[in-house]
Amino acid sequence: MARGTLFIVSAPSGAGKTSLVRTLIQQVEHLLISISHTTRAPRPKEQNGIDYHFVSVADFEAMLAKAQFLEHARVFDNYYGTSSVWVNEQLAAGQDVILEIDWQGAQQVRQLYPDSVSIFIVPPSQTELANRLRGRAQDSEEVINRRLQEAVSEMQHYAEFDYLVINDVFEQALQELQTIVLSQRLKVVQQSQRHTALLQQLLA
Repeated sequence: MARGTLFIVSAPSGAGKTSLVRTLIQQVEHLLISISHTTRAPRPKEQNGIDYHFVSVADFEAMLAKAQFLEHARVFDNYYGTSSVWVNEQLAAGQDVILEIDWQGAQQVRQLYPDSVSIFIVPPSQTELANRLRGRAQDSEEVINRRLQEAVSEMQHYAEFDYLVINDVFEQALQELQTIVLSQRLKVVQQSQRHTALLQQLLA
């Protein structure tokens, strides 16, 4: 069985990463998203175990002490982390997995999985990014300004990634993400593992 591919998707807050990834996994088979653990409070309509595993700081630090995270980071005074056990089980079962993490987490994961595929998503402009953050109607103007400043810092790391997607038109950005995933599946290494019997017959 071919081992699954680990995809890393990062973006500044408000770039549309979550909406793109959620739609992508609905349209592409055998593609799962890793649900991160976080100590931040749930936003409206977010559900525990679906959007995030919402845990206390004490529980998060206990997991951290047991080395149960593939990567972890502190963002906006909250902890985020990815379960290493779950990810490794899915990859071993041949499932492709998406990690929706920040650039710091991406650096950690690339060191552990040098064959992972990393994608960075950016908005079409700072003005549009500000509009999207305000459109959420979830944060104060002070928090929005802080996120905008942080976004500029985050976007400076785009060159560390394999692919860059500009989320201007949602459908186009989604198609580009689908293309990246499908192109990885068509590489010779993956195809030769999936279709060993066919290739043996063709070459007999």
